[in-house]
Amino acid sequence: MRSLRWLLAAVLLAAACGSSVDPAYRHEIEAWKAKRLANLTKPDGWLSLFGLFWLEEGENRVGSDPGAGVALPASAPRDLGRLFRSGESVRWEPSLGTPVSPGSAVDLKNDAEGVPTILSTGTVSFFVIKREARIGVRVKDTDAATRRNFKGLDYFSIDRSWRFEARFEPYDPPKKVFVPTVLGTSEVDVSPGALVFSRGGKTYRLEPVFEQGSDELFLVFGDETNGKETYGGGRFVYAPMPRDGKTVLDFNKAYSPPCIFTPYATCPLPMPSNRLPIAVGAGEKTYSGAWHHP
Repeated sequence: MRSLRWLLAAVLLAAACGSSVDPAYRHEIEAWKAKRLANLTKPDGWLSLFGLFWLEEGENRVGSDPGAGVALPASAPRDLGRLFRSGESVRWEPSLGTPVSPGSAVDLKNDAEGVPTILSTGTVSFFVIKREARIGVRVKDTDAATRRNFKGLDYFSIDRSWRFEARFEPYDPPKKVFVPTVLGTSEVDVSPGALVFSRGGKTYRLEPVFEQGSDELFLVFGDETNGKETYGGGRFVYAPMPRDGKTVLDFNKAYSPPCIFTPYATCPLPMPSNRLPIAVGAGEKTYSGAWHHP
């Protein structure tokens, strides 16, 4: 009976804590979660990834034939066409009579050049990506098992104490930073400055980077929940561009990189300077169907 009373008290306390969240703020976070879910599960979202294939110089066969250099899902034709790589340039030549778009030979743009050229057949699409000196093909399938069997997202309870008005300390000039990736390489980015916030009487700093065309700052951060409650490779969060030296850093909007859902993403990892020595108990938790934890 005593343990039952303790359990009831705990439930009531949890309910009281949940109800103490400002309704407008709760609505803001729930709307953000809904948008996150929609982007993840859309037909060409991260859950649709089927494969990632690095191209050899010269000819690369494309099709559902398991021996093809770019092996497509079984629903695609066995011999769809050829990709010819010459350095960073890639040319597409379809096989005669195959149902593919575009259906004629064409030079392809990769994702580093802006919007890549998309090739498609049935439920399958693919395009060229560039990662430093590596040129690859990312394949998506709207009928991918990862999309069909998606298990949903899980979050920490909304907690406004993890929303901070952060101070922006600009770098003059902006600082070149090297962001590690799951491929074992580093990407060169630019950080405009540091975001500084305080919790529990201690001050912490994170270094965001610019994303071309974005009106927000992008952060890859690690914390003491990684590999436990959250993804082992850290999490992502955005912050509005600073105004008057300040911005909002809201960890209730922290989310997992696509690498938690698929082995075919090429995710950035937290820089050493962005590994927080605290447990950030807010935002998205680890995915129950994760393919692995780095």
